[in-house]
Amino acid sequence: MGIFDGVHRGHKYIIKKLIDISRTKDGEPVILTLWPHPRHVLDHDPSRLRLITTLDEKIEILSEFNVNHLVILDFTKEFSRMSSCEFIEKILVGKIGISHLVVGYNHRFGSDREGNIKRLNNCAGRFNFTVERLSPYRNGNENISSSMIRKALLNGKIRLANELLGHRFFISGRVIGGSRVGRSIGFPTANVKSDHTLKLLPGDGVYAVRVLIGGIWFPGMLNIGIRPTVNHNPEHKTIEVHIIDFDKDIYDQKIRIDLVERIRDEMRFSSVDMLRNQLVKDKEAVLELIGRQE
Repeated sequence: MGIFDGVHRGHKYIIKKLIDISRTKDGEPVILTLWPHPRHVLDHDPSRLRLITTLDEKIEILSEFNVNHLVILDFTKEFSRMSSCEFIEKILVGKIGISHLVVGYNHRFGSDREGNIKRLNNCAGRFNFTVERLSPYRNGNENISSSMIRKALLNGKIRLANELLGHRFFISGRVIGGSRVGRSIGFPTANVKSDHTLKLLPGDGVYAVRVLIGGIWFPGMLNIGIRPTVNHNPEHKTIEVHIIDFDKDIYDQKIRIDLVERIRDEMRFSSVDMLRNQLVKDKEAVLELIGRQE
């Protein structure tokens, strides 16, 4: 059980261990997570924590594992007041029928996060199940964590973030109407609205991406930022993707954008012609980069 924001390599290590144990014990593996994120319920300013994965994105990643059940508990202020042993008795024992619990090295739960490994072991003996706390999963000398990945993303370090995640960071959203400036200079873009208002967006810049539309992947170049050359509202940040060699109308369709690498900073150009020339260079860089990875 855990929050599993990002479902990174450390989380995957726990899940694979869970599956191995379930086979030896002839049991059914269960992943238990909470939604919304507890900090979004309890924090006075929920926007201080941005999500690496929305709930749908988390479910999409977790579905790749051979796990029988995913339990999503509705996290409320009332739920947060439940003690760790009360949670174990009512949910893990009473509802799920737990026989063995696998947790990460720093896992805490229950009211005021008082449920540590010592409390878990005490309750496990009382309710006749076993507990296994795994060692931290490391990247070099550091423990992999969601906080580490958020920092990498905000700094535009997509390659590092993808390495820590064990998959490409992606943004899911619906295509919405835009200003159509890109179309007028030969680079039409799809403006994307993320599925969640608190979804984390990487640092402003231009990124090489792969775009999933109707089950087919296309190369693309993504701009995250304020579009300083053509934008008349510098307060409004946009997600715009030019899908290479694609000319279909996908307005109001849902798409997925996988980020591969950051190409450059977002820049202000003195003319639209200079912007177009740079986009030509960006397209060449994207095709070369993605071509090397295929």
